[in-house]
Amino acid sequence: MRKNLDRVARAVRYLDPDGTSVALIAMTGPKRLPDPWAALAALPRGSALIWRAYDKNPDYETARQLTAAARKKGCVLIVAGSPQLGRRLGIAGIHLPERDIARHRRDTPGALVTTACHSERAIIAASKAGADAVLISPVLPTESHPGGKVLGVVRLARLAMLAGALGMPAYALGGITDETHIRRLQGTGIAGVAGISLFLP
Repeated sequence: MRKNLDRVARAVRYLDPDGTSVALIAMTGPKRLPDPWAALAALPRGSALIWRAYDKNPDYETARQLTAAARKKGCVLIVAGSPQLGRRLGIAGIHLPERDIARHRRDTPGALVTTACHSERAIIAASKAGADAVLISPVLPTESHPGGKVLGVVRLARLAMLAGALGMPAYALGGITDETHIRRLQGTGIAGVAGISLFLP
């Protein structure tokens, strides 16, 4: 597993060799990667973890310990949900699903906000809401949504260009399982990749 992630980390660096943004983002999921501790352990230093605790009520103590562990490892912890949840747990970073972008307005100075986006309209909405970065999906066919419609590499490049013009780094999400997929994304203008499968043994 460690060897595979080392290859992934090298491949990701070629996407944006001069960039200063986080390059790898792990996401927890209720079925395939439910444990945020396992996800954090798999992450290379300088990455980010989006903790999607939709299926449970995350508690402050777990969040405090995760935040400390992430900071020690040089990683960023983001919780998926509302700004109120982030504040209650003491986590500065929040991740919004696309359906919640329009309702969000930045109200916590210094908070990191990422959003899921599937279209040009969503990216523009994310910019208006003050998002710091967007996760564009689904780029390739995914295990989470078998048979679902995908954006493809060309459309990803267009959406990443729009996000960049609006001052937001873009990340590719969905169906990216190894370094071969990452190499296909070179030249699209993305800052990095996000996912679950990349971090599974």
